[in-house]
Amino acid sequence: MSETRNHADYLHKAAMYDLLAQFYKYTNPSFHMHFYLKHLKNMNKAMYMMRTNSQTAQREAKVRVLHSSHDSPNVDIYINGKRMIRDLPFKNVSSDLPLKAGKYHFDIYPSGNMVDSVLNKKITVEPGKSYTLATIDHVKKMRLLMFENHPGVPVNEAKVRFIHLSPDTQPLDLAVQGRDVIFHNVSYKQATEYLGLTPMTVDLEVRKAGSKTVILPLHQLQFNANESYSIVFVGLSKDKPEFQMIRLKD
Repeated sequence: MSETRNHADYLHKAAMYDLLAQFYKYTNPSFHMHFYLKHLKNMNKAMYMMRTNSQTAQREAKVRVLHSSHDSPNVDIYINGKRMIRDLPFKNVSSDLPLKAGKYHFDIYPSGNMVDSVLNKKITVEPGKSYTLATIDHVKKMRLLMFENHPGVPVNEAKVRFIHLSPDTQPLDLAVQGRDVIFHNVSYKQATEYLGLTPMTVDLEVRKAGSKTVILPLHQLQFNANESYSIVFVGLSKDKPEFQMIRLKD
């Protein structure tokens, strides 16, 4: 149920309980108090939702760009005609850019070249949300994928997700080294759900989906308390640059 509907639902319940409270006001004081307290509880929830929605509408979004197009040169990224990211290399991610909620036009050019863009795309961002925009595929057919980040973590816990951005690599399984698979059959352009973790250092491995064949060992991955991570697979399995991982903090 959306926040907007919750707000309306709480108001509806508050009105219903108010009617019941008034009905029993003079005939049954205990019922009157029982329904009045329910009315008050739902009114408070409705007011809380109104304040939360108002505060959310005023919050900025955060957007970062990950350059994972394997044969692309370094890029400059313009947002609504203004250069916001300069000379971003392959395998690198920009810092977070604060943007007000709304629609934006992204233009990507080879670094230092404003004549021939390699990508033009319109992006919509919502208030208070965090996004990773990833450049993918060959530079001549570059696309931009949007992934929503969820940086919030329960106190003293950690979490991680995996994103498959290697265009010539088959679906993947993510597993604890020599043990169970934690995410099955992750396809190109797909992001897994976040996996909640106790803070730890662990050996994982990337396998060919449905098999024990290890494509990439991930030794001594450290996940710290109160941090959220994205592990992104980029590069190529059959050519250069080689298949590899990037670890990002969300």
